[in-house]
Amino acid sequence: MAVSKQALSVMLMILALFCQAAFASQELFAPATSEQNSQVELFEFDSPQLQKTAIELAKSLRCPQCQNQNLVESNSPIAKDLRLIVFEKINQGQSEQQVIDFMTARYGEFVLYKPSFSASNALLWLAPILLLVAFIGLSIRRIKG
Repeated sequence: MAVSKQALSVMLMILALFCQAAFASQELFAPATSEQNSQVELFEFDSPQLQKTAIELAKSLRCPQCQNQNLVESNSPIAKDLRLIVFEKINQGQSEQQVIDFMTARYGEFVLYKPSFSASNALLWLAPILLLVAFIGLSIRRIKG
C-alpha cells in the first residue's frame, strides 16, 4: 500500500505536534524543592505502626498530577505535599477513613484507586460487562443468521 507524500507529511506534522505537546507538558510542573524532599523523607512517626498505616494509605491514594502512580511512587511536588498531609494526619491520630474523606473532598474520587460504587459511576463499572454481553449476543446472532 503506497502512501502519498501529502499524507506522509500530514502524519509527520501530527507526530511533531504530539511530541511538542509531550515535552511542553513536562515544563508545566515545578520540580520538588529540597525542603519538600527532606520533610517527606525525614518525617518521624510516633510509632512504627503509624508509619506502616500511613505508608499503606499513601500507596492506596492516586497522585492527582500523575496518570497512574500512587503518592508513594510519585515524585511530583503535589504527591510529596499530599504524602506529607497523609503522614501528619495519621500521626495526629486521625483514622484512615478520615484521611480518605479529606482527600476525596478535596480532589474527588479520582484520588482513590478503588472508587466506591455509586449511581454517578455505575456506567463505568457496568460498561465492560454490558459490552461483553452485547458482543456475545451479536456474535451468536451473526453466526446463526
